[in-house]
Amino acid sequence: MQQRSLIWLTALVLAALGVLIGLGVWQLKRLAWKEGLIAQIEARIDSDPISLKEAERLAREGTDPSYYRVTVEGRLLHDKELYLYALSEGKPGWHVITPLEATTGEIVLIDRGFVPDERKDPSSRSQGQIEGLTKVTGILRLPDKQALFTPDNEPSANRWFWRDLDAMSGALFPEGTVMVAPFFLEADASPVPGGWPKGGQTRLEIPNVHLQYAITWFLLAAALLIIYAVFVFGRYRRRTPLA
Repeated sequence: MQQRSLIWLTALVLAALGVLIGLGVWQLKRLAWKEGLIAQIEARIDSDPISLKEAERLAREGTDPSYYRVTVEGRLLHDKELYLYALSEGKPGWHVITPLEATTGEIVLIDRGFVPDERKDPSSRSQGQIEGLTKVTGILRLPDKQALFTPDNEPSANRWFWRDLDAMSGALFPEGTVMVAPFFLEADASPVPGGWPKGGQTRLEIPNVHLQYAITWFLLAAALLIIYAVFVFGRYRRRTPLA
């Protein structure tokens, strides 16, 4: 009976070892993927900007164009500003999202950057409401997906908590006759008259803790193996008569 229980214990330990080692290997694969993603982002951020048409072509072809720098020239439609709730350095405020009508005819939504709550009203930052043709360089970002604890957007009140491109486009152009680029551009930190909105808000720090996780799983596997060995050795010694 004792021999049978040891066999079952050994089987359970082997199964647990398989799971722990598998999790460690999976984290190593995730590490390689994450390092590749970070390298890709760095390469795109450091490269010369591409045109809006090139960005649209990449998106149409199914290529993820995220983090490419894009330069577009056109006219900002300030009367159609949208406000996305955000925190900057712990201070609540809003990202100002403004459609830009490019000289080539396309519409693209520009996240111009952050304003504190007291600067939400455009009249409080009139210098930053650039008129006429302007050139914007920004980092391309795809629309968000609503996270589990993210509030619902409130289009009727122009309060947004996540970037729902379809809903935003519909709120701006309800007749549906205007084609909007399938992404946002987050404006860089180029100076803006009056200082607001403050661009350069793109978060480029991507957490990469997969190596730590992998080491943790492998250490747990090693600890389990040591505990099992100590247990079996102790049990064997108790059953072996002294000479």
